[in-house]
Amino acid sequence: MLGATLALFIWNRLRFDVVAMLALLAIAIAGLVPTDELFAGFGHPAVVTVAAVLVISQGLVNGGVVDNIARFLGKVGHRPTIQVLTLTAVVALCSGFINNVGALALLMPVAVWMSREAGRSPSLLLMPLAFGSLLGGTMTLIGTPPNIIIASYREGTEAFGLFDFAPVGAAITFAGIAFIALMGWRLTPRRGDESGDDDKLFSVGDYLTELKIPEGSPHAGATLHNLLAESGEDRDVVVLALIRDDKRQLAPSTYKVLQENDLLLVESDTESLQAFLDNTGLELGSQDDADTESEEDSAARKSRKKELNEGEVQLTEAVITPESSLVGQTANRLNLRERNGLNIVAVARQGHRLKRRLGDIRFNAGDILLVQGFEDTLTTTLSNIGCLPLAERGLRLGSSRKTLLASGIFIISIVAIVSGWLSAPVALVSGAVAMVLTKLIDAPDAYRAIDWSVIVLLAAMIPVGQALETTGGAELIAGQMLAIGDGLAPSAVLVMVLVGTMLLSNVVNNAAAAILVAPIALSLSAELGMASDAVLMAVAVGASCAFLTPIGHQSNALVMEPGGYRFGDYWRLGLPLSILVTVVAVPMIMLVWG
Repeated sequence: MLGATLALFIWNRLRFDVVAMLALLAIAIAGLVPTDELFAGFGHPAVVTVAAVLVISQGLVNGGVVDNIARFLGKVGHRPTIQVLTLTAVVALCSGFINNVGALALLMPVAVWMSREAGRSPSLLLMPLAFGSLLGGTMTLIGTPPNIIIASYREGTEAFGLFDFAPVGAAITFAGIAFIALMGWRLTPRRGDESGDDDKLFSVGDYLTELKIPEGSPHAGATLHNLLAESGEDRDVVVLALIRDDKRQLAPSTYKVLQENDLLLVESDTESLQAFLDNTGLELGSQDDADTESEEDSAARKSRKKELNEGEVQLTEAVITPESSLVGQTANRLNLRERNGLNIVAVARQGHRLKRRLGDIRFNAGDILLVQGFEDTLTTTLSNIGCLPLAERGLRLGSSRKTLLASGIFIISIVAIVSGWLSAPVALVSGAVAMVLTKLIDAPDAYRAIDWSVIVLLAAMIPVGQALETTGGAELIAGQMLAIGDGLAPSAVLVMVLVGTMLLSNVVNNAAAAILVAPIALSLSAELGMASDAVLMAVAVGASCAFLTPIGHQSNALVMEPGGYRFGDYWRLGLPLSILVTVVAVPMIMLVWG
């Protein structure tokens, strides 16, 4: 069953939480776990702790805590070494205490902005940023789910404390950041450098956009030349095509007479596009199928268009996350303008603008969107549809009072854990509830902040891991490993456990890797008479350091499209970093826990 579960994880055609539930049902049908214990994982302290950490993380984000920490990054200058050092250090520090994906999401816009200001490709900064978030999560109990899982496997009555992971985690984090900042960033691929060729990486401002000549427009019956002349001397708008009755005319003559409902396909930077719309009264091209929409939808569409032309609106870039409801859908089908008050203006994929009708594009995770919406609701709207803003355009979160309140609640929770007054699950759940009561996060958003796929994965895999131990499966695998590595020194055994877990976490979810390897590592330590804490720490480090593939961790996947990376790019920086982590972690584990 373990082999089949791993095969399904690696196959990656089924969601990992579905695979976990299939594994749970399989051991239930086989009678390997008593029925009354089958779903005990949903009440396991580790699962509750992970859920509480996710809620607290969102509360800190809403309070503007991470945003305030990141603001000083805009003052570090344009030298790549300094930029990489400060970005990775800040994201690592944040990842030690909040969800590492959340920390990455808050700093991605800063990294993209810094790259653009320096005239460099975002690929230089985004991979180091993602790897920094993974390293930082190793420093504390709550930094990453694998640490919380490993703490539940510790033998004896005393569980791992909040900072018991710090000696090893901090050592590999400092070493990793130093390596990335001094030379590792040079190993990242240069996508979109100043070569000016057709393979240029996605750059700020270059978008393909549909503009509509509205009914009653003074430009209907006039020439394209007159339209461009009235748009202002500072315009930077190039008309590439005219679309009329679904027929496209490329490079239309400037003496072409325009008609109502004509669509102009234009290329423009963000600021020039907004000025062009203001000066000419044109509308963003409709993404709706007018032949199929109902009268109610039509009225709502016209009302929404009117609202968007009157309120405080803004344009910003956003990246589609893997969990977004947009993935696999088209703009025509989603009716984002009517439902969310959001205009999709342009789409870029793998560093290239998509030169297709916007309403027909089927969105992929990682696509970069240029969107228009109300300034006061744009952040919430993007969050609700699973998008992260990429450009700094006033999307600031939280007031000073909220920042202090969020920080205070979090610090009190940490002090309660460190002092031993409350256990980690109780203290963190208390902190999460306090954030809801103080309206740092409302109850619906608290539920949305919890990644339920991870919760289901943990709850289902914990009984599977226990079955692996109770049935003797873990002992059997450990025995085979001993036969292969007969006579190995304890340090070599730690290397084997750490590297094995690391390789596994690059192809399966890191929490699942920790759950599956932990009982095997414990059996191995028992056979060799090694300290169980040492092998558990090796598993924790290995599970958290997935640097070789974009599928190893959500942080890696999140930067793939904005950075223009390919699947095979990750090992270039990830392989030497993995070797460094192993070289630093094993002696530290032997020193502290051996």
